[in-house]
Amino acid sequence: MDADRGAGTVTSTDVTDVLVVGAGPTGLVLACDLARRGIAVRIVDRSPAPPRTSRAKGPNPRSLEILDDLGVAEAVLAAGSAPLPMLKYRDRAPVARADPWAGSAPSPDAAYDRAWLVAQWRLEEILRARLAGYGVRVELGREVVGLTQPPDTPAEAGAKAEDGPEAEDGPEADAEASRVVVTFAEDRRGEEAVLRARYVVGCDGAHSSVRKLLGIGFEGTTQEDQVMVCGDVELTEDALDRGLWHQWFDEDGAVMLCPIPGTRTGWWFQAGPERDGRGRPLAPTADGFRRLLAHHTGLPGQALTRAELLSTYRVNVRMADRLRAGRVFLAGDAAHVHAIAGGLGMNTGIQDAFNLGWKLGEVLAGRADPELLDTYEEERLPVAARTLDLTSERLRATLEAIRRPGGGLDSAITADTTGLGVGYRWSSLAADRTHPDASTHPDASTHPDAHTRPDRTHPTGVPHPATVTHPTGVPLTTGAPLTGGAPLTADEGPQAGDRAPDAPCTEAATGAGTRLHRVFAGPRTTVLGFGPGSAAVLDEVAATYGGTGVRTCRVYAADEDRGENRAGEQSQEQSQEQGEEQSADRREGRTGAEAGPPGCAVIDAEGHAAAAYGTGASARAQASAGGAASGARTGTIVVVRPDHHVGLRVPADDARSVREYLRRLHGTGHSAARPPEQSSERSPDRFPDMVDAVRKG
Repeated sequence: MDADRGAGTVTSTDVTDVLVVGAGPTGLVLACDLARRGIAVRIVDRSPAPPRTSRAKGPNPRSLEILDDLGVAEAVLAAGSAPLPMLKYRDRAPVARADPWAGSAPSPDAAYDRAWLVAQWRLEEILRARLAGYGVRVELGREVVGLTQPPDTPAEAGAKAEDGPEAEDGPEADAEASRVVVTFAEDRRGEEAVLRARYVVGCDGAHSSVRKLLGIGFEGTTQEDQVMVCGDVELTEDALDRGLWHQWFDEDGAVMLCPIPGTRTGWWFQAGPERDGRGRPLAPTADGFRRLLAHHTGLPGQALTRAELLSTYRVNVRMADRLRAGRVFLAGDAAHVHAIAGGLGMNTGIQDAFNLGWKLGEVLAGRADPELLDTYEEERLPVAARTLDLTSERLRATLEAIRRPGGGLDSAITADTTGLGVGYRWSSLAADRTHPDASTHPDASTHPDAHTRPDRTHPTGVPHPATVTHPTGVPLTTGAPLTGGAPLTADEGPQAGDRAPDAPCTEAATGAGTRLHRVFAGPRTTVLGFGPGSAAVLDEVAATYGGTGVRTCRVYAADEDRGENRAGEQSQEQSQEQGEEQSADRREGRTGAEAGPPGCAVIDAEGHAAAAYGTGASARAQASAGGAASGARTGTIVVVRPDHHVGLRVPADDARSVREYLRRLHGTGHSAARPPEQSSERSPDRFPDMVDAVRKG
């Protein structure tokens, strides 16, 4: 049953923690992530009914990891299909066949090796059902027409200038004054609807009302000469082999037909448009699709029995000059639109949402300072810029390839389009102990070259997002990483900011198979401990943060003496049961329930975790350097953020760095939880290089 409901009456007294505007994949992922954290979230969409858009063909491997964390990956996989081999034609005759995924397979550090074909409307349906399980439903027919920022918002935020409602003094007045006032279009009875939210996130697409109300620029270009018509069509049965993605590329145009998973006769139709006598593209029609089909494929036009969701796509490359204005954020297509090549538009939005969700959750729970929210723009704006460059380059490569017989859409697919290599090494949340200069440079935290050193590159070898440019041509520069502490060598595993690798392992308590990403799953930070020296730090973390959004996991080597199950270590089944009970407590309003169980233990039976995190080499190096005397302290601590990125990686005897890092993300634990967030004053000088560079654009 669909999880949506029609537009209800919103009154001037309605309040929420977060309002998500736009119920596409980006908004739904964000709402699901917030809801499972116990955050009061509302999600609205201007459409009167759930849209059935299908242009995005499905999640890439990194997005599948996120959907897995949210508990919907199995449903997505069941609703779709693996990407299909491509059959390419010239002058109606097949000339080449390509399978870009033929040489790929899941690996120990990545369970998903390829994108997945699924209709966007079906993905949204699955996410809406997940969201409804938390008691949150999409409110349809709600169009945002006004935003009023609270008095503590900087003037440059760009919200509407009128004053918010006057409030009496006192804590409740302070809370009221810290909310964004959101005005919706008049309802069917002609009544104006108003909602107050502590934060608003615009996920409302390329024509975002939220972005326009904020006055945020959306610089870039639209290529009027690069046009494609699209639609979902029905073909007669057996018209084409549904096990292939068919692509006709001719001198005078192209037609591409990909079967829609879960349908018997449905296909995604993409083609170069028909043109009038002056060469101008014509609007798509069902009859026009039939003429294009007959001209390029040789199939009779009558083989196309139905066409819907017709649209014209123009290559549009644009990016917002900032992702935050006071208490309002932008994500997904509202913040950046890309060339279609590589299929990164929807996926980049999903990954925006996963980056922002945990940060909003920690701030609203009162565990983290509001400044944590500044890192959303710091991390995701350079990624958006890099994605614009990548998709534009892939489009150029594809357009060049299809000029030759045998060229096709496989030219758009590279290792970069999986999303698995995206990281944030330049981020202020990347507590980097792996760079050899980290503990020795006299002013490493502010060194002007800290974010552009030659070694700070994308894992594929291409320049890191921190060194690419905004569409206006202005270089994007970002804050330097945190530094200090005992260094580990950079070739011993992921550096701070990188995606945390997956690895198969077994539960120490039950012997059941699991994976590290299953350990990470859920709304919490995970502290991994490798080696016997990590036990003391894990015990301290469990005692300080157990049940408050931080979880520990001891990773034992296959031959390591485990003794008896340590205090605080649970099986995954026990952890899951406890987490589900706590989620139910939060949904039903019971107090005292927190974000997760205190800890677990897994066995790295085949050594994949040690290989992925470089801890085997680290342990050998420490033992060799210190001999038997240092053996008891041998080990490594890895702090993995809730979005599966490494935040900190240090030797096990560097407990101080672990304390400092967790304090920044989660406060001081049980002993001194601060009140839930009330104020969001932005520090305008926190990341001056990036903010100034983007604004000058």
